[in-house]
Amino acid sequence: MKISVIGTGYVGLVTGVVFAHLGHNVICMDKNEEKIEKLKNGIMPIYEPGLEEMANKSYREGRLFYTTSIKDAVEKSEIIFIAVDTMPKKNWQTDLSSVKKVAADIGRYINGYKIVVNKSTVPVGTGDLVGKIIKKNMKKKFHFDIVSNPEFLREGQAIYDTLQPDRIIIGSESVEAAMKIVELYQGMNSVIKITKLKSAELIKYASNSFLGMKISFINSIADLAEITGSDVTEIAEGMGLDKRIGREFLNAGIGYGGSCFPKDIGSLIYTAKSLGYDFGILKEVKKVNDKRVKRFVERIKKVTKLTNRKVGILGLSFKPNTDDIREAPSLKLIELLLKDKAKLKVYDPVAMENVKKVLKNKVEYSKDLYNCVDGTDLVILVTEWDVFKNADLKRIKDGMKGDLFFDGRNVYDPQIMKSLGFRYFSVGR
Repeated sequence: MKISVIGTGYVGLVTGVVFAHLGHNVICMDKNEEKIEKLKNGIMPIYEPGLEEMANKSYREGRLFYTTSIKDAVEKSEIIFIAVDTMPKKNWQTDLSSVKKVAADIGRYINGYKIVVNKSTVPVGTGDLVGKIIKKNMKKKFHFDIVSNPEFLREGQAIYDTLQPDRIIIGSESVEAAMKIVELYQGMNSVIKITKLKSAELIKYASNSFLGMKISFINSIADLAEITGSDVTEIAEGMGLDKRIGREFLNAGIGYGGSCFPKDIGSLIYTAKSLGYDFGILKEVKKVNDKRVKRFVERIKKVTKLTNRKVGILGLSFKPNTDDIREAPSLKLIELLLKDKAKLKVYDPVAMENVKKVLKNKVEYSKDLYNCVDGTDLVILVTEWDVFKNADLKRIKDGMKGDLFFDGRNVYDPQIMKSLGFRYFSVGR
């Protein structure tokens, strides 16, 4: 099939690359000329395992094209995916300005029947809005259909998730359009669910909000575990044995971050309010998460002062296997530590360059994890990268000036850490 993907951010680029890998002809369009030139030269704008190799192979073999011309992308495609940013405003209302602009451009350049697919995460009702904007901007009347096809990609595992999805959601009021998208995904070993357009738009928000709720719930249990002297990891394992609950997303820590959970939860709260519904339970999920980093720092300050203490921060990305630092707990943690005049050394396997753009020279950047911990009074683990899980703990302890280790992700065994001479503090244990 002839496909165009408008927007080469995380979702758009991965979507386009995978469809090209599967044999479709794909045009990836972005208005950023520098980004498009880099893509043509094989340079990826994001870190995602396997993406560069897959993209460059399809580009060399003539199935994947990059352009800054939305006119070409619209005219040369049967199916048009909208995958532009939909970042929140300060009040958590979703900013749909980019989606509206693309819809208007599609209307201007449409030259035959098209299926317009919203891949961006958008509030319920956006599909109808896109359709109205396309019609308003048409020079000649052409038939088109709107589809909602939300993504469920995990950063760091996006290629796998696209090729082996848990489910494929296709929302449309047109049977013809829905079946065409089913055909596009033919061959993937996945459940395909066809729904109403508005149902599909809500499924993405409902899914992420529910997972955020699990995280905030287990973090609240972790707080209770610390008060009672119980172990949150044992509690989570016991809960997870119930197949109705499951073990995933029951890992206590310093809270969720990234580009999805905070944005989608905030957006759903806003959307519910705009429709006259008070989504109280989701407000509490957000409230619990917003307090996690501050509570963690308060625990540190009960053990030691921070002024002029040299602190090593291990992990900056919001999760492992990505360079994404959007809404990352590390940045909130660093901000609080700097307010208390701590001296910070930081290290992350891939997110350092992104952090430098934000923090500038406020912290010291380390070349590796051991350089980061050497000479420190205390170490804080923020992101559970494998390189930290498999670290030489004795080497860490020997290199430190102090003996305090605060584990924000419960990576290490408390007994092993104590036997090595650490004063070790984790979450809910």
